[in-house]
Amino acid sequence: MGKKTRVQLHEQTPTRNPFVVIKHVIEQEGPRSLYKGCSTLVAGTVAKDAIRFISFDTIKAQFKDPETGTLSPLRNLMAGISAGVVASTFAVTPTERIKTALIDDARSERKFRGPVHATATLIKEHGVLRALYRGYVTTTLKQASTTAVRLGTYNILKDFERLRNIPQTTATTFANGAVAGTIVVFATQPFDTLKTRAQSVRGEGVLEAWNGVIADYGFRGLWRGSTMRLGRTVLAGGILFTTYEWIAALIQPALEKTRLAPTTAKE
Repeated sequence: MGKKTRVQLHEQTPTRNPFVVIKHVIEQEGPRSLYKGCSTLVAGTVAKDAIRFISFDTIKAQFKDPETGTLSPLRNLMAGISAGVVASTFAVTPTERIKTALIDDARSERKFRGPVHATATLIKEHGVLRALYRGYVTTTLKQASTTAVRLGTYNILKDFERLRNIPQTTATTFANGAVAGTIVVFATQPFDTLKTRAQSVRGEGVLEAWNGVIADYGFRGLWRGSTMRLGRTVLAGGILFTTYEWIAALIQPALEKTRLAPTTAKE
């Protein structure tokens, strides 16, 4: 689970091959270390995606063209950026900070016993804001761009297909999500790399993280870890949107009944 983060944090990492990194981590720290920070990641992912989709749908409704009911590409991106900022503020930055600190901590003499202990220790040492919101700027830049690109691309593809009467099947939805995930990785990887450096145990500011990456690896270092992120993001994108559309189709009738109920009662 922490392969990408390790590659982005460790200057001495000899290779970016995910299988070699996994083998090295297991040999040095045991198989359990692969899941360091996993519980924090799961909690953060659930909260992040819930907030992201609710925010995006709410904002998107305000941005829609009143006549056509569709969004222009620019409005799609703006709705995505807004949803990303909301998700970063209320869910992503704190959980990513703890996850990254746990993974970084695992490579040295361990300081944290788990997510709760790590959170308490960091708050005690740095205060709530510095402990949980270190790297907020880079995380928000990443989330805003990721949400804008992912949801924007997905909705642009969906509108394109709808105008051409292409059926919205499970396969189509999965493919759209996978394409959106691929674009997301290469468009936002620099923000992810800087975020990881900023949220390590030692902590770095945005400029310090930027200078460190450039000094260690050159400009190509900004895309360090993209291969590992790509496999996860492409698959996750397909699954995420397929699940979202499936759940939306299930609850939409109930929501429509709820909206119509007061009107019917008044009549």
